[in-house]
Amino acid sequence: MKLFIAGLDTETNTFSPIPTGYEAFRENLIAHGDATSRPLNCCSSQMHVWLNAAAARGWDVVESLCAVAEPGGTTTRATYEAFRAEILADLQAAMPVDGVLLALHGACVAEGYDDVEGDLLSHVRKIVGPDIPVGAELDLHCHMTRTMIDNATMLVAYKEYPHTDIEERAEHLFQLLVKVVEDGCRPVMADFDCRMIGTFRVHQQPLRGLVDRMKALEGQDGILSVSFCHGFPWGDVADVGAKMLVVADRDIGKAQALATAFGQEIFSLRKELKPEHASIDEALDQALEVPHGTVVLADVSDNAGGGAPGDSTFVLRRVIERGIKDVVSCLYWDPIAVRLCHEAGEGAVLPLRIGGKIGEASGQPLDLTVTVRRLASGITQRFGIVPLSIGDAAWVSCDGVDIILNSLRTQTFHPECMTALGLDPSTRKIVIVKSSNHFRAGFEPIASKILYIAAPGALQPHFEDLPYTKLKNSYWPRVENPFAAAMA
Repeated sequence: MKLFIAGLDTETNTFSPIPTGYEAFRENLIAHGDATSRPLNCCSSQMHVWLNAAAARGWDVVESLCAVAEPGGTTTRATYEAFRAEILADLQAAMPVDGVLLALHGACVAEGYDDVEGDLLSHVRKIVGPDIPVGAELDLHCHMTRTMIDNATMLVAYKEYPHTDIEERAEHLFQLLVKVVEDGCRPVMADFDCRMIGTFRVHQQPLRGLVDRMKALEGQDGILSVSFCHGFPWGDVADVGAKMLVVADRDIGKAQALATAFGQEIFSLRKELKPEHASIDEALDQALEVPHGTVVLADVSDNAGGGAPGDSTFVLRRVIERGIKDVVSCLYWDPIAVRLCHEAGEGAVLPLRIGGKIGEASGQPLDLTVTVRRLASGITQRFGIVPLSIGDAAWVSCDGVDIILNSLRTQTFHPECMTALGLDPSTRKIVIVKSSNHFRAGFEPIASKILYIAAPGALQPHFEDLPYTKLKNSYWPRVENPFAAAMA
């Protein structure tokens, strides 16, 4: 048996001012057939799983490109087409193969390609033909498209958010491939458009219970896999939105019935599933009222993991204007400020312009007089089991407020981005993190309370107001019942 594996992973915020080109991938990972011999990242970890599982069965593995970029704006045409060409050339050279597994995101948009994953899968299908199984693992924030379904044998999305199950779902996909090539399984896929756009928190009920039920059904009565694809709201593409996907063995009717049942249940719970967000001042007021412990505030609108700049100053400005102390805020993507701090050295006191550099969504820069507390390079923070770099870093303080600056754009995943600098966030009254939900895996153990802020920024959670131009159908919350509206 010969297995071909490759990875291409980035999430596209089509409203973001940050272009995603070759350099954006280079500073994260571009591996030409050797990703599994390098340190893990969130895409190559899937390929590690597949390589090891295949080796345990005595299969040969051909490893191709693995390219990963921090979420940002639209990927340049030249970058995507070069990566696609490399994967396809490697696949053609490896033929014949008995299976293909791809680590993808599902919400990548490139210039001229609104559905990058569908385009790549269609080219792979042309090379391997109709009978070779082609599987892909997707982020749950994917756009599920007909082109993807038509050209893959099985698609599997993460179930957890934070994404703590990437490797688990990779193993699940591999076992589906084994069922196909060794046991004669014939997967069929059906989806259901929930006609909803938003963000959904798996850790909270009622979604937690729904996801647990999805897991329990896998492997039962011909149901191979069940995925709730949340969608990525900040992608202006035709297929944006939440969808259910079910993979069954041969029985498309069974797959469609289950996808529809779950999808309709999710839609019926849409108001309960809508996450709560506070304004900046509401969140600060609530945090100050908590008598004991550390309160974690999530600045969801400036989450680099959704393509935002990661340098907005709206929340930090209000903290300083209100004179709130015993606060730490991170991570601020500001290579210029980091450079100045490293030049000045630890202990230096200097005027420093922080943030507000990328565009309107970043707000205005803050001019502060800061003390440089600690400098470092090579710091990582965990995303699941994967250590991710934050680049060069500087811990600065100003009037009872600590700020972590870094040079490599990334969201805040874990307290390690602070503890590695010698700052223990559990000793602070308020911790402000630039993240939508992934921070919970690392910060929940130290938090007495967690609040989500809908500040100005590139990822504002006002989904009814997003300026879509390509969306096919009406959706909630812009329309109260888009299914009824469609029938009218």
